[in-house]
Amino acid sequence: MESLRLSQIETTSTYIESGSRKSSYSVFRLLLLGILGGAFIAFASQGSNVAIHTIPSVGIAKALAGALFSTGLMMVVLSEAELFTGSMLMIIPCMGKSYKATKMVRNWIVVYIGNFIGSLIVAVFIILSGQFNFSGGMLGAFTIKVAAAKVGLSFTNAFFMGILCNWLVCMAVWLAASAKDVAGKILAIFFPIWLFIASGFEHSVANMYYIPAGILAKSNAGYVSQAAAMGVTSEALVKLNWGSLFTSNLIPVTLGNMVGGVLFVGLMFWISLKCSDRNAACKG
Repeated sequence: MESLRLSQIETTSTYIESGSRKSSYSVFRLLLLGILGGAFIAFASQGSNVAIHTIPSVGIAKALAGALFSTGLMMVVLSEAELFTGSMLMIIPCMGKSYKATKMVRNWIVVYIGNFIGSLIVAVFIILSGQFNFSGGMLGAFTIKVAAAKVGLSFTNAFFMGILCNWLVCMAVWLAASAKDVAGKILAIFFPIWLFIASGFEHSVANMYYIPAGILAKSNAGYVSQAAAMGVTSEALVKLNWGSLFTSNLIPVTLGNMVGGVLFVGLMFWISLKCSDRNAACKG
């Protein structure tokens, strides 16, 4: 019976091939695919907020949010859009000398910018759609609460939650790459993403929606009033701004995401492959 998945060696070969192809993409193409990737994750983020904004139990809410959020990565992977966090696995073909590190870094920078643009587009459209008026404005207030909590993290907390997040996200991408059919890819993505959201870890691209959406919602006095009733302090509201988006969240979370994806998934698999039993130089 034919296996439904690729082996570790076959999956690595797949990454080397796809990475080499992506390294030749023009900046414009990478930017467009990055915009799509950011938008898909933003849709998953806002959909998760809609589903859980009236649920008092944090555990149940996070479990439901995780189940919905996985749709975002499914759309990215199956449509071949570009996502900064998943792009950390480009370290594998880079280590295989398929291209220079400069091309990998170029991909990361352009895709990151594209993801941010796509996320902002969705955040603005959500505001203009009036969606935050759901439940008498409670969704707008909940969006502020989520954003305020994210910029309220310490640098250390945000950094390590970023590592843990992208360790799981890149495992989802890796497992999806090893699956041979669409159903297998969907299942491979679903469970690690469900786990990362349920655990409350930090994803830089998702936060490109969560925090800007909260900042935009903060301009509505009604949402702010309800957010205060939910326990958001005036100090937390003041801290929720465009500067803190970067300094208090995106910078540490992005760095953590890079460590989680590059070190704990990409390089781990690459080193383990190089040190396989067929490689006599690595035998102890």
